Amino acid sequence: MNFVFFSPHFPANGADFCDRLKKAGATVLGIGDAPYETLGSKLKTALSEYYRVADMEDYDAVFRAMGHFIHKWGRIDRFESLNEHWLELEANIRTDFNIFGTKLDFVKNLKRKSRMRAFFRKSGVETIPQRKCSDRAGAMTFIRRVGYPVVVKPDSGSGASNTFKISNAKELDQFFRDKPEGVSFVMEQFIEGLVVTFDGLVNRDGEVVLAASHRYDQSIMEAVNHDRHMSYTCFPEISPEVEEAGRKILKAFDVRERFFHIELFETKDKRVIALEVNMRPPGAWMTDAINYTFDIDVYAAWADMVVKDAAGGPYKGKYFTAYASRKRHIDYLHSHEDVLAAHGDKIVHHQAIEEVFSRAMGNYAYQMRSKDPKALRQAVDYIHAEKA
Repeated sequence: MNFVFFSPHFPANGADFCDRLKKAGATVLGIGDAPYETLGSKLKTALSEYYRVADMEDYDAVFRAMGHFIHKWGRIDRFESLNEHWLELEANIRTDFNIFGTKLDFVKNLKRKSRMRAFFRKSGVETIPQRKCSDRAGAMTFIRRVGYPVVVKPDSGSGASNTFKISNAKELDQFFRDKPEGVSFVMEQFIEGLVVTFDGLVNRDGEVVLAASHRYDQSIMEAVNHDRHMSYTCFPEISPEVEEAGRKILKAFDVRERFFHIELFETKDKRVIALEVNMRPPGAWMTDAINYTFDIDVYAAWADMVVKDAAGGPYKGKYFTAYASRKRHIDYLHSHEDVLAAHGDKIVHHQAIEEVFSRAMGNYAYQMRSKDPKALRQAVDYIHAEKA
């Protein structure tokens, strides 16, 4: 298999994906904008060839890189970045070179939240009332139907950037005054609940070969807008309601040979409501949380699935894994050294977060695992404790 990995140097776990692809038997070819000499040794070892482009947004340059690889290595079997940002470029390349995987016609259904709703309806999973939000009159028509508060977010894109809760007419007016030009927004009814995920791997026959679930402790929208820390937990077992909803959504989207990251709301009365679908590994260290929870190498499981069509598993959860971030501007009660001394027996990883991800993920984060969820809860509370 000739596998072109786009942007293998960023995010950092691209090196792990490339490393496992090579170990699974693939010829791994990289396209990126970083100078070759700046690549880490693991990535250099994994890549059979690296083609540098000055601008990764320049489609013609990427197209030429693909032409070079085909001339030298023969047919290209896969083209992936495993990154939401490059979803459309990937689909363009796959369409133009007839490469296996999601093509351009389907990517629009994944890029736009307004289009996702049709697939949610097809799945039978409850969805949030939503409407495109182009002017104040249309917004008021929607608000009269569902009431305040509402949430507005860009129709295209992932994460919580440019996502706002609007609780009254004054805030609505402020939103339309400040709304960026040229960005299409959707408005949704505000749902009181926390985000839970259904994450994992689905093979080329559309069968789920690995499934996991995370639950956030806070609203990511609030964490981003108020510049706060956040935490989540990966569970050794998935609630039946979340798993049923996730599998129905995967079937509706007819997902094949991919990571999936499905976001759902879980309300206080245990309703599960479809929120968003992403065909990529989950972010915020969740991919590694799956590793720690199941005691596996999910990078290798993915590579074996892609290269060898391997089923993998069975995978059984053994631990609870928690993530707790910190923000630079918050005055915490306990120092970094205090955290390591008090909870070092549970901490499996800790490091600073790249600035581009820090608004949501925090400036520094700790990842911990334990078979005792109460012990993890105490550790998260200890990390997040603030001075009066």
